[in-house]
Amino acid sequence: MPRLQPVPREEMTDPLVVFFYDQLFSPDRAGTATGSPGDWWTVFALDPKIFRHAVKGFQLYRESALDPVLRELGQTRAGWARQSQFVFSQHCKQLRALGVPEEKVRAVAHWQVSDVFGELERAVLAYTDGLVLDGGRVHDEVFAVLRAHLPDEQILELTYATCLYEMHATMARALRLEFDDRPDPIVEVPAPEGYGMRDIADEVATEVAAELTVRREEPTTRRSVT
Repeated sequence: MPRLQPVPREEMTDPLVVFFYDQLFSPDRAGTATGSPGDWWTVFALDPKIFRHAVKGFQLYRESALDPVLRELGQTRAGWARQSQFVFSQHCKQLRALGVPEEKVRAVAHWQVSDVFGELERAVLAYTDGLVLDGGRVHDEVFAVLRAHLPDEQILELTYATCLYEMHATMARALRLEFDDRPDPIVEVPAPEGYGMRDIADEVATEVAAELTVRREEPTTRRSVT
């Protein structure tokens, strides 16, 4: 379950929230048509002002002059880099909807060693990693390739859309929304039964020290040379 309480349909009062709910959900299907639970929509419905702002953001980037394939490469890679299964999964589907070949969709996760992307696509993916993984630290050579292919307006649009979906990826993970409703994988693996409060590092260090002492005290054996 998400960490915030979803709003049920009967409690929705904002017309835009109700419109999207009725478009995305169906009485004869659990979740949305893409297979997601749909709780991004019902949790964001907690505050209609935030809901409207988010939806306007979706519309804004879809009206941009930027090639939608480049936009989706950035959004998909942002999902991967921010470790959001929800954002990554949804935008893999959107890449396919735009006619991107399956080999390219699968290669977004390992673009650095793939030869299926062109120069501009690789620059978009590298730029995304700079935005998401390096906090905006982008090498001049990466930016130079973007400028060789895109006008400034479209670079701004790419930057905005990519950063927007880094935000959505981060929020989905923090609030446990959609496919990001999963346990944190980084947990302690329990020690075997009976391990107790042992200090294994101290035990090993003591044994190593004792072994080195024994080796130093052993006489050196030399072979006779004939």
